[in-house]
Amino acid sequence: MEQQHLFTNKMLKALLVPVIMEQLLNALMGTVDTMMVSNVGSAAISAVSLVDSINVLVIQAFSALAAGGAIICSQYMGQKNYEQANRSARQILFIITAISLGVTVICMVGRGPLLRFIFGEVEKDVMQASRTYFFYTVLSYPFIALYDAGASIFRAQENTKGPMVISVISNVMNIGGNAILIWGFGMGVAGAAIATLLSRIFCAIVVLWQLHKDKQPIVVNQYLKIRPDGRMIKRILGLGIPSGVENSMFQLGKLAIQSSVSTLGTVAIAAQAMTNILENLSGIAAIGVGIGLMTVVGECLGAGRKDEAVYYIKKLSVVSEVVLLTGCLIVFALTKPVTILGGMEAESARMCFEMIAWITLVKPIVWMWAFIPAYGMRAAGDVKFSMLTSGISMWLFRYCLCVFLIRRMGMGPMAVWIGMFTDWTVRGFIFLIRFHSRKWLDHKVIG
Repeated sequence: MEQQHLFTNKMLKALLVPVIMEQLLNALMGTVDTMMVSNVGSAAISAVSLVDSINVLVIQAFSALAAGGAIICSQYMGQKNYEQANRSARQILFIITAISLGVTVICMVGRGPLLRFIFGEVEKDVMQASRTYFFYTVLSYPFIALYDAGASIFRAQENTKGPMVISVISNVMNIGGNAILIWGFGMGVAGAAIATLLSRIFCAIVVLWQLHKDKQPIVVNQYLKIRPDGRMIKRILGLGIPSGVENSMFQLGKLAIQSSVSTLGTVAIAAQAMTNILENLSGIAAIGVGIGLMTVVGECLGAGRKDEAVYYIKKLSVVSEVVLLTGCLIVFALTKPVTILGGMEAESARMCFEMIAWITLVKPIVWMWAFIPAYGMRAAGDVKFSMLTSGISMWLFRYCLCVFLIRRMGMGPMAVWIGMFTDWTVRGFIFLIRFHSRKWLDHKVIG
């Protein structure tokens, strides 16, 4: 008699839909946030753009660390070992709090020198706005880190609706706070940063409050009595650090590519900036499927069902492909209206539309192979292979090829996407071989 699958279609839908909605909402609200700040003036939007390049780097590192801990939680959940799941959850909160507080102190103390080192000599008003914006966003690091940890713990126990609801309320608070503080009180960049800080404090408080409630598999309470467990922390860092390095490499690569794009002139820079936003929106829902897949694979492996882990990676890869194709077509249809509403110059709008057309054609063919199976393999503990493959491919193709085409061949911003397409294709081919080799199943995450 055939063994029943661990997750029914109804269970998968309940798990994935909130994650997808949360990712979409965050991307859309981030775009609205940027548009609101842009009304303050060029110095403000420049400052926010520059500082957010640092913020994204740090926040993605926190997110990867939290995801590493969640892999351990989900595998214990698959074992039905709730005691160890609770123990690992407490250590995730402990280590991410300690690291985020350390990063906050370092950034606050070295705020001025750090900004000057990274951005060099920028205009005085831009640097002043950057210092202000960085001050408040750095204060928010521990809160966004705690939220990421808490949200990951909830996802590990198949509760994705809770983080989604918190995220919805937080984003509404952020946008409302921007409107009040920027336009109502004329606080400019400081108003945008304070609104972000308050929304992140809200997220952290609510997620910690929800975690201490009874009648759920993982309950974390008496936070001040949590003490470090070296063995468990080592496991969490062993999964989280490689993923954090991988995410950070992508952000560093984006910054490095931007230096080449900046040589192409304002028309190309504007076209590339808008294309980046739209390309991110086209794939954000598929990324949500990947995040949900980590919980599914983690539980399958915790239950000792390697066959189920393979099955669900295949199944959710198909789901993500459908979601991705839908997202690409919707974004393509909206590109011209968005460029018109955004007031883009005719040449910038033309270049943006051309790049999005190529993305719509190529991305559904190669993107899924490069990303979705890797989410599942990371949940099995195969994080170092993913880090090395993604890092080498990104620097060789996404960066080096892009720089060569722009600086040596005189190509425009389309060079960025040729490098991107090559990166996706090579990485997808390597991950496909890795997946079929089944070597990723040899890792042992928990005892």
